[in-house]
Amino acid sequence: MVPSLRISFYNASDLKPEVSWIPNKHYSGIYGLMKLTLTKALPSDLSKVIVLDTDITFATDIAELWSIFRKFTGEQVLGLVENQSDWYLGNLWKNHKPWPALGRGFNTGVILLLLDKLRQIGWEETWRLTAERELMSMLSTSLADQDIFNAVIKSAPSLVYELPCYWNVQLSDHTRSEQCYSELADLKVIHWNSPHKLRVKNKHVELFRTLYLTFLEYDGSLLRRELIGCPSDKEQEEALDQLDEEDICYDFRRERLASHRVHLTFLPHQTLPEDPTDVTLVAQLSMDRLQMLELICRHWEGPVSLALYLSDAEAQQFLRYAQASEVLQSRTNIGYHVVYKEGQLYPVNLLRNVALRNAQTPYVFLSDIDFLPMYGLYESLRKSIIEEDMADTQKALIVPAFETLRYRLSFPKSKAELLSMLDMGALYTFRYHVWEKGHAPTNYAKWRTATTSYRVDWAPNFEPYLVVRRDCPEYDQRFLGFGWNKVSHIMELDAKGYELMVLPNAFIIHMPHAPSFDISKFRSSENYRLCVQTLKEEFHQDLSRRYGSAALKYIAPERKR
Repeated sequence: MVPSLRISFYNASDLKPEVSWIPNKHYSGIYGLMKLTLTKALPSDLSKVIVLDTDITFATDIAELWSIFRKFTGEQVLGLVENQSDWYLGNLWKNHKPWPALGRGFNTGVILLLLDKLRQIGWEETWRLTAERELMSMLSTSLADQDIFNAVIKSAPSLVYELPCYWNVQLSDHTRSEQCYSELADLKVIHWNSPHKLRVKNKHVELFRTLYLTFLEYDGSLLRRELIGCPSDKEQEEALDQLDEEDICYDFRRERLASHRVHLTFLPHQTLPEDPTDVTLVAQLSMDRLQMLELICRHWEGPVSLALYLSDAEAQQFLRYAQASEVLQSRTNIGYHVVYKEGQLYPVNLLRNVALRNAQTPYVFLSDIDFLPMYGLYESLRKSIIEEDMADTQKALIVPAFETLRYRLSFPKSKAELLSMLDMGALYTFRYHVWEKGHAPTNYAKWRTATTSYRVDWAPNFEPYLVVRRDCPEYDQRFLGFGWNKVSHIMELDAKGYELMVLPNAFIIHMPHAPSFDISKFRSSENYRLCVQTLKEEFHQDLSRRYGSAALKYIAPERKR
């Protein structure tokens, strides 16, 4: 929603043949050569472009850099900053032989390209012939595209416009960047010369590290709202204008219309191979539940799709936490999807939907982050998916939920052990003492002796934890914070004709934690509870419109209350 910003993606696979013939020793591999292909990759009607490495931090308005194009004269088609290391001088060690360069050469972390003129002078043929010539003696590139750019400039110096050093202050272990920044108060671009931004060995690195960390922890929502002034969607604006500020549910209705920033796949996540019986654990969490991640990983070896509700600063804390965790680092089948905080109410069903939409497997286990699956549940569910013929039937498999009030629990290794702990009072059926209706239809008495799955009927306020096909209905996002967020989902599944089947040998256990802020508000605020009731009634009406007379059974129990 940034004004005048358009984002486009180009398939690197289509461009690999252009550069795959060039041997490259740089850690970036073939992708470090892709800048050479930009005249071909980018649209033909694009006349100029600024090319940026991903390991830079901008400390100014990029419009300043854009204006430098006006200073190009004559044959100048490339804008570059001089290299601030001694690499191209060839004196770093004995027998060091770099590619040819003009003086110290130029760094390609920031490039201004006049695409139209480059095409006119036959850029593709020029760099290709230069690379072929130099590779006869050099055998491979050491600094990827930078070596070839510099070899071209060595042969044709008139092509380059030299940018002031502050447009690419290069921090690394062996640079002379201090000559640039020690004389300037206004640095424009800091280039870390490495993906490891916080590990650069430069005597003034603390200054730059602080700048980088400060940037990461800016409140992105504040920047979007106050500094950039992003325009709202017209439909969103109209919907906001129609809201009544006297409405008891005004805050709910307003925040439901919020447009959240979402960072999908916040950390690397492998693409899963196709498997017709695979199942993903789907859940959502905020920073106060982060401690559950490692525990869940020890109990569930299958894929996981998580939506995390975080501020920008919390996202960086999570990043550091995940990178320091051996357990999380060992897992490549967890998708972390960050939804950035906006507003005062927890958008629980939005988060669930983000996690659900980004699961990669045909089936999903819709759980909550404060539940630990029994050991082996992943494989058990995969077998149940086959046994219950989930591919050709519309079923929802219920995983019975239990809870402990103990922070330290000797986790049961089997159903028999769980039943023993239940009898001894070490475990309880979930929420039996505060909200029995939520799980009573599971029929725990029958489950104790069941050896095969059994069907149960929907009942008011039922909110079990389910395994369903990934294409199931999404959660209703009108429900924010605490109250009726799962109940409404189960109701819609029932309305669509899902058969509710309880698995006889599966279970999850809820671990104790402090009450959430939203449940505290629900308990203490009558207005909050009245609003949830209003939203329930509106949901019933919408359900009736969608499913007709089949939805009448959901309204009748409410009227009796």
